[in-house]
Amino acid sequence: MTFAYLVLVGLALGFSLTIPPGPMNALIAVRSGRSFRAGVTTGLGAMSADVVLGVLVYLLHTLVDLTPIVRWVEAAGAVIMAYFAYRVLTREAQPSPPDPGPEVRVFSEALLVGVTNPLQVGWWLTAGLAFAYLGGAWLLGGLFGAIAIWIVAFPLALSYGARKSERFPRAVALASGLLMAGFAAYFALLVAGVPL
Repeated sequence: MTFAYLVLVGLALGFSLTIPPGPMNALIAVRSGRSFRAGVTTGLGAMSADVVLGVLVYLLHTLVDLTPIVRWVEAAGAVIMAYFAYRVLTREAQPSPPDPGPEVRVFSEALLVGVTNPLQVGWWLTAGLAFAYLGGAWLLGGLFGAIAIWIVAFPLALSYGARKSERFPRAVALASGLLMAGFAAYFALLVAGVPL
């Protein structure tokens, strides 16, 4: 496989992780409605979670069978998603939603959501791990290049929408809060063993 091929496959792989709607994009969307900087900081927290998960999965896969912890990750993810859904939805009920807070807190919350997000963990345990074997560093470079593009482009588009309409951030936050609540319920059903 050539260098260009590996980078292009890595970019495609990265976009497959970042673009689908999910809890992390919902959190980035809410924060981007407040400010571009808060959206990018949230994205950097998400990207850092991907680095942590990628390194852990890559290093541990030969030493430990990770299957037994999947339920615990789903349970932690359900609790954290429910908490953030509650926070987003109750803040949006206020006349003027508060600023997301200091950048360190914004980053840390995104990192916490990322490392406990069953979708991200599951992605790394499956597609991420398989492709790491196929393409190594160049493919992973393309993957993180795609994530870097997304965590700037997505908040930029949402910030633009927020400047154009006063209702836009509130609508995005409401949709994001409901999406996070839906994922919390989904993960709770998985933990409970409900066939889906």
